[in-house]
Amino acid sequence: MRVNQITLRNYRNYVNLSLDFTQNINIFLGQNAQGKTNILEAIYYGAMGRSHRTNLDAELIRWQQDGSVIQLGFTRLDIENNLQFRFSTTKNKEILLNSYPIKPRELIGSLNAVLFSPEDLLLIKGSPAGRRRFLDTEISQANPAYYRQLIQYNRIIAQRNVLLKKIRERKAGRDLLDSWDEQLAALAAHLVQKRLEALKKLAMLANLMHRKITDNKENLVVTYQTTGLEFNTAIDMADVYQKQLYSLRDIDIIRGSTGVGPHRDDLILTVNGINLRTFGSQGQQRTGVLALKLAELEFIKSETGEYPVLLLDDVMSELDANRREQLLTFIKDRVQTFITATDDRFFPDWKPGKYYTVTAGQITEC
Repeated sequence: MRVNQITLRNYRNYVNLSLDFTQNINIFLGQNAQGKTNILEAIYYGAMGRSHRTNLDAELIRWQQDGSVIQLGFTRLDIENNLQFRFSTTKNKEILLNSYPIKPRELIGSLNAVLFSPEDLLLIKGSPAGRRRFLDTEISQANPAYYRQLIQYNRIIAQRNVLLKKIRERKAGRDLLDSWDEQLAALAAHLVQKRLEALKKLAMLANLMHRKITDNKENLVVTYQTTGLEFNTAIDMADVYQKQLYSLRDIDIIRGSTGVGPHRDDLILTVNGINLRTFGSQGQQRTGVLALKLAELEFIKSETGEYPVLLLDDVMSELDANRREQLLTFIKDRVQTFITATDDRFFPDWKPGKYYTVTAGQITEC
């Protein structure tokens, strides 16, 4: 998979940009606030239908303009595709895939991308929500049906929580929870089963990457932690969830929220038996994140038949020389990559890719 060209009109600080890319490594150099990350953001939007920097599409439109456009030409499984997003200040965005309108939920899986930003370095020591998002994003790109089921699950959770608050305020009866719990338990069981299947492969790949980075000195183990539940192959997972939802109703009603389910689960990462989040050094945590990101590339390739596009947003300065070398050696001639950086000193003398200079929304090839 590769992105061949991008066209931006009134997007962020770009008035009108059209740029072709190399299928290897594309490096964007420039000072902060010049527009480097906007390129990566636009590609990521093409993959996920959302920005990694804002939840508001209106912020993507250039100041004092009525609308903007992202257009991406990309190749998937040797087939040329065209993807276009049209943003407006007065109506909902439009998405066109090969000139045909599609809905946002139909987008996932069309263009696959893995993003690695400085915020991802907090993946291990950050909140469980970040680790769940990492796993869900990975599975969704490889299996768009999972993404649709995840949306449905989150919608039911939100509706159940509203009902819990009404019951707490004596505006609804407890028996109304029965139908919601039945739906929720079935979806929860399905999502967790898919997560466990994906994690089995991801954990193996992450350990291989981690051993390579650490010269076989450390073993990385990634396990899935459910919220107070334990499953084995002999247990009907949906039945377990439904019983747990029923037993926790009193507590859920008091809190006004659902206390059990995949929206509460977590990933636990250990190195040589030591919990990385609690006891790992900063260097170990960063190595763990790097191993996870490289494993994510391999996982998506194993599921879809080709590597996703890799987006490295200002992470080179956050990695030491050894980790930078490991990363660049891995991706060169293997994964189409887009990198932003403030200085070319973060790159080796062997010139790993094509360089661009970004200044105030203007891009020139070096």
